[in-house]
Amino acid sequence: MSVRNNFRHTITASYIGFITQAIVNNFTPLLFVTFNSDFNISLAKISWLIIINFSIQLSIDLLSVKFIDKIGYRIAAVTAHVSAGIGFILLSWLPYKMPVAYTGLIISMIFTSIGGGLTEVIVSPIVEAAPTENKSASMSLLHSFYCWGQLGVTVLSSIFFSYAGIKNWRYMAVIWSVIPFLNAIYFSLVPINTLPTGKEKTSSRKLFSIPGFKVFMLLMFCSGACELSMSQWASAFAEAGLGINKALGDLLGPAAFALLMGISRVLYAAVSNKTVLEKYIFYCSCLCLICYAFTSFSSSAYINLAACSICGFSVGIMWPGVYSVAARDIKYGGTKMFAYLAFAGDLGCICGPSLIGFISNRFSNNLKTGFAFALIFPVIMIIGMTILRRKKVSVNEQ
Repeated sequence: MSVRNNFRHTITASYIGFITQAIVNNFTPLLFVTFNSDFNISLAKISWLIIINFSIQLSIDLLSVKFIDKIGYRIAAVTAHVSAGIGFILLSWLPYKMPVAYTGLIISMIFTSIGGGLTEVIVSPIVEAAPTENKSASMSLLHSFYCWGQLGVTVLSSIFFSYAGIKNWRYMAVIWSVIPFLNAIYFSLVPINTLPTGKEKTSSRKLFSIPGFKVFMLLMFCSGACELSMSQWASAFAEAGLGINKALGDLLGPAAFALLMGISRVLYAAVSNKTVLEKYIFYCSCLCLICYAFTSFSSSAYINLAACSICGFSVGIMWPGVYSVAARDIKYGGTKMFAYLAFAGDLGCICGPSLIGFISNRFSNNLKTGFAFALIFPVIMIIGMTILRRKKVSVNEQ
């Protein structure tokens, strides 16, 4: 069966789409310490890079409520990947050409963030609309490719930095641009369904009038904060906070985090028929709280790194799990529901890492203090899941 008629290619392109998003969100954090030393950019300004990245993605989430159904899934997916590819090309040279390197970084990030935001909004409904049987397993497996992308970015970039030198990081940015450009072509060829149209035109007001939807929004916020607070700062924490060699720190910190996060998502996909998803998310949230506590208060560098790594397993099910429960319970939320959930998740992606950066900057660049303040996110996650489990809130539309 040709590419144009086989939905296996659609799923594969979607997997690569999440790899692209992983490159967008995780390549630049590997360079935070380099930006600090080469361009004299403070941790507070680096926090603003995180804020800009996810603020743009958050804006795309909101705007997509209006335009994605009008332009179509295919155009949105292709545009997302082209924008991400352009952003990586600009990142490779613009900071060196602009009078202020920080401005060059921001302009580059605008393009990659647009690509990442569109990818996040469009890929999940594309997979949800594809003819697959176990939707929650498919969604968890899809999101596992974000983890494999994060792992690949960290490991391959670390290998490149070890042999070519961190000073040549911009060439790695060009290499990473190839993936979104090629996947843009792939998405232009594969078959794409859209979500059901019968009751899909659910108004925003009606969505927010459903009590359980507000709980899902809270959970998505905390999912983004729990995941990105650790993953965005793990490399800098290992390198600057713990004084560990960069290559070793990246492999034991963000790379191990990504590996265990991917294992968590694949594991759930394998046992989804035998597991209550809400209960799985609750126990993982408890594990996440423990990991943040060890990262914040343990004096051992290797215990800190182990906690960073295991945290990847704990957050793995959060984002795709909340997506799946919401899609199951809100039958006709459509693209609009996914966009709002992505908005809440990206808001968490902004608040979590930026809180750590600003708090750490205020306490003499002490990242452990920043992680201590971030304990609030897994705590709220546990409370939110308790509400869903105990009250059994019904969110099905009548």
